Amino acid sequence: MPKFTYHHVFEPASEPGARPLLLLHGTGGNEHDLIRLGRMLSPAGAVLSPRGDVSEGGSLRFFARLGDGVFDPAEVTRRTNALADFVVDAAKHYGIDLRQLTAVGFSNGANIGATLLLLRPEALGAAILFRPMVVLDQPAREGSLKGKRILLTNGTTDPLVPADHPERLASLLRAGGAEVEVQNISASHALTPQDVGAAQRWLGR
Repeated sequence: MPKFTYHHVFEPASEPGARPLLLLHGTGGNEHDLIRLGRMLSPAGAVLSPRGDVSEGGSLRFFARLGDGVFDPAEVTRRTNALADFVVDAAKHYGIDLRQLTAVGFSNGANIGATLLLLRPEALGAAILFRPMVVLDQPAREGSLKGKRILLTNGTTDPLVPADHPERLASLLRAGGAEVEVQNISASHALTPQDVGAAQRWLGR
């Protein structure tokens, strides 16, 4: 077995052709946090769930922040490329088709899911991003996201994500040709059953 750069959980598909998921936890989570959610979204698909390798006061994240909503673009880029390299290597080892791989990210995990799409679009086929914000304010390369579907869910009373960020992020992703849907959920920052239902309906289309 190769020496992987991220601690992770992998669960193989129980049915051929079922949608594989890349699960990306939020701040303070770990590689087990989103497994149950992943099974609600793709009951028979393979699941790859890495653990964030940055500690913020003991809380795990996928990249550091300088303050609330303040990031170092160079650090974000370096961490995004490291995660993308892991995803590519793990997909090869576990037999995951990257063209079918759907990221499911929450909060900090949603943010690195978005930067993966912007910087390393070959590592993902689609994405469901719960409570993302704009971390890298740069548009996707023209044509780099053509054929990829992305769902963003935004909490209407979320104190952490500025109200304009979901639509701004959608515009950055659409610049690459992605088909992006933004859904506003009557919620704060935490995930709700409405988020899960929105994601299930989106996956079913």
